[in-house]
Amino acid sequence: MVRIISALILAVTAVCASAAEPLKLVDNPPDRHVVVRGDTLWGISGKFLKEPWRWPEVWNMNREEIKNPHLIYPGQVVYLDRSGKTPRLRLGKPVKSRSGTDKLQPHIYSDPVQQAIPSIPPNQIEPFLSQPLVVEQGELDTVPRIVAGPEFRGMMGNGDQAFATAIPDASVVRWNVFRPGKPLIDPETGNTIGYEAFFLGNANLVQPGEPAALQITVAKEEIMRGDRLIPAPPVNIISYVPHRPDNQVAARVMTIYGGVSEGGRASIVSLNRGKNNGLEVGHVLALFRNRISSSIDEDTMRRVDTPIPEERYALVFVFRVFNGVSYALVLESSKPVTVGDYARNP
Repeated sequence: MVRIISALILAVTAVCASAAEPLKLVDNPPDRHVVVRGDTLWGISGKFLKEPWRWPEVWNMNREEIKNPHLIYPGQVVYLDRSGKTPRLRLGKPVKSRSGTDKLQPHIYSDPVQQAIPSIPPNQIEPFLSQPLVVEQGELDTVPRIVAGPEFRGMMGNGDQAFATAIPDASVVRWNVFRPGKPLIDPETGNTIGYEAFFLGNANLVQPGEPAALQITVAKEEIMRGDRLIPAPPVNIISYVPHRPDNQVAARVMTIYGGVSEGGRASIVSLNRGKNNGLEVGHVLALFRNRISSSIDEDTMRRVDTPIPEERYALVFVFRVFNGVSYALVLESSKPVTVGDYARNP
């Protein structure tokens, strides 16, 4: 299992409007929580805060620490400090006082990174971190393409040799093999902004050239002539910092991963906004739905649709961002998620 996501004590400088909002604790929050294996940062924050994405504020940390977050490990204690005007969360370890009762002492932990707790459940997003998800509009024409396989064979599998165009040098060795999938249609404009990539496997460059020689190292499906290649992303530990965007975001749900018409908690959704629109890994967005109340006019016997206030029903966590597309995990949802719903700042 890929060791992903260093857990974090996050931080973000909130926009002025959010900074003025008082932090809201859950009813009867615990005084402390002992971190155990299997905990997530999001889950722990929900034990204390009604709005888990505001953990950066309750830790009173600055934006620079988003890039270099602290780590939280099993066995540590997160405790609630209510001594000031604003409640704060702090990290400590239990120690014995002279009276024999437990008290908490500030503590910096230094165990190996792989033991740190993740911010969200890693098993739900792990496949989406190392495999391509989106090939953006126009990119299909420039990425390398497999043009031949072993002699007299049109399909390739594990260990087979393949030949591809557009790999002139050895600057990239590890490649992901994919097949273009269905287009991603922007629900606002109707334009195609990318294609979901159907992941086929991995290949290593053996000899650059025209064509270049590669060896198929992993084949989840049969690989054929015409399949495309993109550089494999590094398998790194990534720090996710859940926080509200500094600027207003207005996005729409384009697809629910897996081709289903509805999703729910733990579903993966694609959004029609990305890096170019200021979205970044760790942003938390709320999902909204426009609602209509329908009735039958007794005089005309026709249906009458009356718009009613929109409903906020879910929270999503952005975990992978492309130029014009992002993927997010549904963390909380009271209703089914549907294509076309709105995603905005919580």
